[in-house]
Amino acid sequence: MTTISFTKVDLAYGWLGNMSPHRVKYEEKWWETTEALFQALRFEDEVIREEIRKAKSPMTAKMKAKAHKVRAMRRIEPMSPVDLENMRLVLRLKLKYHPKLRQQLLATGDAVIVEDCSARSASPWGCQKQGGEWVGENILGRLWMELRDEVRRE
Repeated sequence: MTTISFTKVDLAYGWLGNMSPHRVKYEEKWWETTEALFQALRFEDEVIREEIRKAKSPMTAKMKAKAHKVRAMRRIEPMSPVDLENMRLVLRLKLKYHPKLRQQLLATGDAVIVEDCSARSASPWGCQKQGGEWVGENILGRLWMELRDEVRRE
């Protein structure tokens, strides 16, 4: 079976990552990346959400969210069922506002989609290549494959 892996946004399939420069609209506001929206959805505090939304880059948005994780009441715990549903939401918005990505997703065929986390610490969102095999939960890749099936059914 074919495997498609993605890492940095400027590499092949980089558009699958949340750091890619694909704006989405949520609750009448535009977000520069799905990463910013995803991170902001973890907080109830609108001031923190807006600070994350206004971040100049997706990595800055992520760092702003991390900076607030202890000081602010979190609405959603990372990797909880609600957190995973929020990731589905932001990916669906990405496909909604960027229809070309729907075609690119369909063009992946039946390939296994993997977020390659080999160059950084292990993350349940992706996998690391160890001994020629992908090891890890690959939650983001599995969500993309789930959405690919949804797009096919539409």
